[in-house]
Amino acid sequence: MNLIKENWNNNDIEEFNKYLKSIKREDKIEFAKKTINTNMELLGIPTPDLRKIAKEIIKGNYISYLEKTNNKYYENTIINVLLINNINDIETKKQYISKVVIDNWATVDIMTFKIKGKEKQYLELAKEYIKNNNTFIRRIGVRILFNYTALTDLTEIFEIIDTLYSEEEYYVNMAVAWLMCEIVIKNRDQAFEYLKHHKLNKFTINKAISKCRDSYRVSQEDKEKLKEYRIK
Repeated sequence: MNLIKENWNNNDIEEFNKYLKSIKREDKIEFAKKTINTNMELLGIPTPDLRKIAKEIIKGNYISYLEKTNNKYYENTIINVLLINNINDIETKKQYISKVVIDNWATVDIMTFKIKGKEKQYLELAKEYIKNNNTFIRRIGVRILFNYTALTDLTEIFEIIDTLYSEEEYYVNMAVAWLMCEIVIKNRDQAFEYLKHHKLNKFTINKAISKCRDSYRVSQEDKEKLKEYRIK
């Protein structure tokens, strides 16, 4: 199928979905269901193949494609996000993110954010998303913060994640735990100072420590020191 178009119409979208179904991988569907935990229909198409498809769409008018809000399959959501990753304007990016059906971690985690020169704006977006009622939108908010882990002053980042102390959703807490592990790796001194007075919930802090202890990028000495911050 020709994926490079100047204008995507409804017939094109229907044809495109038929094309995706024609290349589905039955042998990968069950594993993907268990791993991704989505309620959407899965075709089992590997992510590298979806990236190739998105790259072709981007050669044409990919905004026209996004305007059609195509969320028929889980794979459509991944393609949507891969196209959205190419958008630099924050408000436009936010607009199209809102059109994607997101009910799983994988669609969130394939998102990228180019924050250089827009650090304040993206920080505000992270704060907005973290207050959202949707679990996976909150996860996006946490994922945006990964772009700030090397800052010389992480005070505001710590203040933001402290607001999640009553968070109950697994996929949000796991994202925060992963974020804390990255901060320990990239900003060790600030991380340990924060741990003295953090407001992370028991699940999150213990998961963060486990991730650090499993990482080859954290020294053995720090792995031992982190045990002090476990909550029993």
